[in-house]
Amino acid sequence: MRTQGRIPAALAALTAGLLVFHRAVAGSVGRVGSLLETFLPWLGLVIVVLFGLALLRRSATALVALLLPTAAWTHLFGGLLLPAEESGPHDLVVVQHNVSDENTDPAGTARALADAGPDLIALQELVPPAVQVYEKTLAPDYPHHAVRGTVGLWSKHPLTDARLLDIAPRGITEPWSRGLRTAVHTPHGEIAAYVAHLPSVRVGASGLMSSRRDESAGLLGEAVAAEQLRTVILLGDLNGTVEDHGLAPLTSRMDVARRGFALSFPAAFPLVRIDQVMARSATVAHIRTLSATGSDHLPVTAHITLR
Repeated sequence: MRTQGRIPAALAALTAGLLVFHRAVAGSVGRVGSLLETFLPWLGLVIVVLFGLALLRRSATALVALLLPTAAWTHLFGGLLLPAEESGPHDLVVVQHNVSDENTDPAGTARALADAGPDLIALQELVPPAVQVYEKTLAPDYPHHAVRGTVGLWSKHPLTDARLLDIAPRGITEPWSRGLRTAVHTPHGEIAAYVAHLPSVRVGASGLMSSRRDESAGLLGEAVAAEQLRTVILLGDLNGTVEDHGLAPLTSRMDVARRGFALSFPAAFPLVRIDQVMARSATVAHIRTLSATGSDHLPVTAHITLR
């Protein structure tokens, strides 16, 4: 019985170590560590299972050991479970959505996003002729928009200085336009808005194959660092979670959501949030998902408090 109690206790200690030292694990074992970081919040389920085993074994040792991973998980993710704060007068509401280039109902998708009433709508995987449908459907409520390549931004507020953002990793020879920068003239001042779609990653036996995603994230991080406007909002399908060290060029420079998990992919059974809203000199107060559209991603909406 003592041995049986020690096994869940040891597993609890291991889980706590993975939660606390996930950066070290990622640095030591490469892409497998990145895979761990992608699904890091799901270690909470491991804690639940270990708690059940501890009760089954009636092991006080295991129950005490479980305090370690429980405290670590709560420190990392507990704040995301707290209720959303009340919106303030300086809040912007934004929507981020990879609409899928195979979406068969772009008009319905556009209407669903507009019904959420955001100030800004960022879209990825825009392809003709669907882009014309989005333009026509969103025009009544969002008279200002900018599209560069396969990404675009629709706004209730005027846009200026829209330009293509070169975040293409080396080795891509085909047309590849997945970055946009524009200035948004909000009632609270001018802000820079970035819309991006980073390269996809693949999961293999050695973990995440993410070199192109990581390189593109580095280029995007350099662009944000060079931005002259004080306040920056980034909306995009970044093909990574905020815990993934591959997005460190962005998460080290920008704030991420303080409330809400908003698991967005895959839409049929969401496991991770790879659709992100980040901000500099502003606070992403809360993020949540919207109802499914014709895409394989769920839309996410966030409240951003300008400082």
